[in-house]
Amino acid sequence: QVQLVESGGGLVQAGGSLRLSCAGSGSIFSIMVMGWYRQAPGKERELVATMTTTGSTNYADSVKGRFTISRDNAKNTVYLQMNSLKPEDTGVYYCHAAYIRDYWGRGTQVTVSS
Repeated sequence: QVQLVESGGGLVQAGGSLRLSCAGSGSIFSIMVMGWYRQAPGKERELVATMTTTGSTNYADSVKGRFTISRDNAKNTVYLQMNSLKPEDTGVYYCHAAYIRDYWGRGTQVTVSS
């Protein structure tokens, strides 16, 4: 069983930065595709960024050039560095892992004030 716990959310002014962390349990972390999704109030959950086991990354167009996903397999942790934050980045950010099935964290709130 894999458990994911996010941290690092909070309130930040537009233009600021936050770094989200997702700590995973389980011995298969290093072979899982990891990602971050977000859900704004009244909207569907959307992909923010993903990283494969080989380090290939994929970003939503809205965050390209501002957000960076990374992982430390030795620490079973995936990160999301968010720079130049905008009010439209506000939402609950969820950590996601995939290997045979999907795993989700409970989410961490990110609020960007204008």
